[in-house]
Amino acid sequence: MVLVGLIFRRAVAFVVLTALSGALHLIGINVHLPHIKFGWPWQTITAGTTTNTQLGPWVLQKIEGISKPALGQANFNFTFTHKVSKNMGPFPCWYASTFYASARASATVNLNPGPSWWAKDTGHYRLQILSAPQDGKPGTAAVSMTLPRPQLPQSANDVTINDIPSKPIDTQHSWTYPGLACGLVIKPQFSPSVLYPQAQQIAYSKSVHSPQITKPLISAAEKQATETVRDNFVQPTVNAFGYRLDKFTLTWASHS
Repeated sequence: MVLVGLIFRRAVAFVVLTALSGALHLIGINVHLPHIKFGWPWQTITAGTTTNTQLGPWVLQKIEGISKPALGQANFNFTFTHKVSKNMGPFPCWYASTFYASARASATVNLNPGPSWWAKDTGHYRLQILSAPQDGKPGTAAVSMTLPRPQLPQSANDVTINDIPSKPIDTQHSWTYPGLACGLVIKPQFSPSVLYPQAQQIAYSKSVHSPQITKPLISAAEKQATETVRDNFVQPTVNAFGYRLDKFTLTWASHS
């Protein structure tokens, strides 16, 4: 009971003084008692209990605990033609298939590049106390960070082809196809095991070189990185210390 009383001392003091004031007023005694506002322990913020030096390392420790990268995904469609020509002596023998492909690519942002990235002399992390908690009101803090630029897909394995909408949409061939010799030579080269890997290679090239795809990829990755760091790591930490996140700035390192 003593321990509970110590924890909830502000609420207990408010109830006791309110009851005492009512009792004295009832019997006609007018005494000026101290005024205490009701409040739970988690609502109480003592001015000066958290400083810039204390809060900064705590926020940085949370940031350094991020284990997963941020992903920015973009969906795009394209068509390509796969053609094989193997003339049978003087006779033309060729076959072409136009393929519709639906692809998805991802750009990644490394949210925790390592301890050396956050060293003080790099300027990649800064927390500034704008106002300290006072009279039960939260303080305000501003955080600025710099992260490595989003990384575009590094190989064709980072790009996926959606099997459901992807399909051949047109075929053309020489007048000799599908003759026996011509058909036996060419037809096996148009199986899904040939067309889908080719579509994946083309999608990878587009996701690295085509501005219509790379810009949405990078933009989506930057947006998710900002939301992840701010909403899941920085803001909850400063709130737990009695501060409100007044400003959060995330910039991207220039290419070295």
